[in-house]
Amino acid sequence: MAETAGRLLSLLSLLQTPREWPGPELARRLEVSTRTVRNDVERLRQLGYPVEATRGAVGGYRLAAGTAMPPLLLDDDEAVAVVVSLRTAAGQAVEGIDETALRALTKLQQVLPKRLRAQVEVLQAHMVRAGSLPRGPRVDGEVLTALAAAAGARELVRFRYLDARGEATDRRVEPYRLVSLGRRWYLLAYDLDRDDWRTFRVDRLEGLHSSVHRFALRPLPAEDVAAYVAARNRQVQQRAVGTVVMEAPAAEVAERIGPWGVVEPAGEQRCTVRLGGRTADDLAFWLGALGCDFTVVDSLELADAVRRLGERYARAVS
Repeated sequence: MAETAGRLLSLLSLLQTPREWPGPELARRLEVSTRTVRNDVERLRQLGYPVEATRGAVGGYRLAAGTAMPPLLLDDDEAVAVVVSLRTAAGQAVEGIDETALRALTKLQQVLPKRLRAQVEVLQAHMVRAGSLPRGPRVDGEVLTALAAAAGARELVRFRYLDARGEATDRRVEPYRLVSLGRRWYLLAYDLDRDDWRTFRVDRLEGLHSSVHRFALRPLPAEDVAAYVAARNRQVQQRAVGTVVMEAPAAEVAERIGPWGVVEPAGEQRCTVRLGGRTADDLAFWLGALGCDFTVVDSLELADAVRRLGERYARAVS
C-alpha cells in the first residue's frame, strides 16, 4: 500500500507539469508497466483529479481543469515562492485579499517542512516594502475577478465611470487587460461608444455588468500593455507642460528625467527638454533638482513657478 501511494504521488507530480505524457514514457519514469499506469490514472480520477487521456500515436495523459480543487503537489522552490507571495499579498490594495491570503498562508505554513520555513524567513528578512508609497484606493476583489472573467470570455461589460472631476458617464467596453500600477488597478478596454482604446481606474467603476454579447479580439494598441497604460496614465496626470533648454548633454539629462520628458540634443553640452507634471510648481521643483542650469522657453506659468521657487529659496538664506 505504501509503495502504491508513493507511486501515485510520483505520477501526480509528473502530470502537474503543463504537458501531455505518453503512457510508455510514464511507465519508464515510474518503472512499471503501462497497465499499472492505466490503473494508477484511474485511482487518481477516483480521488478527484481530472486526468484526461487522448488516443493515437501522439496521445497520452494530462491533468485538466476540474470542477473542484484537488490537493496539489509543490516542490521546494514552488512552496517557498507561494509562501512569500502570500505574505506579500496581505496588505495589498485589493479589498478582501488580505484575509484570503492569510487563510491560504496559514494552511500552507502548517505543512511546510522546517528547512523550507528557514528559507522563507531568510527571504522575508531581506525583502523591504516601501512604506512611504501612497496607499491608494482599495479595489473590490470581486470586481477584478468579474473583469478578468469577462476578458477571458470576450464578453462586453457595462459600468458607470467616475472621472477625476467626479463626473459620471455610462460606458460600454470590450475588456482586454488588468494592469497594476503601484497601488492602483487599471482596465485596458476598447470603448465602443468612443471607438477608441481607453484605460479606466478600477476603483472608479460602479454598477459593473457583464453581457452575453461576445466580441472579436482586436490587435492590442501596444505590445507592452503595462508600458502603454503607464504612458496613458502619465498623460492624464501631466496637466502642466513646458519646454526648457538645459545646459547639459542630452544623454545625461535623459538618464535623470527618465520617461517624464522628451529630450532632444541642441549641441554637445545643451539640450531641449519638453516635460509635464501635475502642476507648474511640481515641474519647477524637479527642474531644480536636476542640478543643471536651464532656461524656460514656452510656458509663462512654468516661468512664474520657477521665479516663486527661487525667491522662496533666496529668503531661506537671507
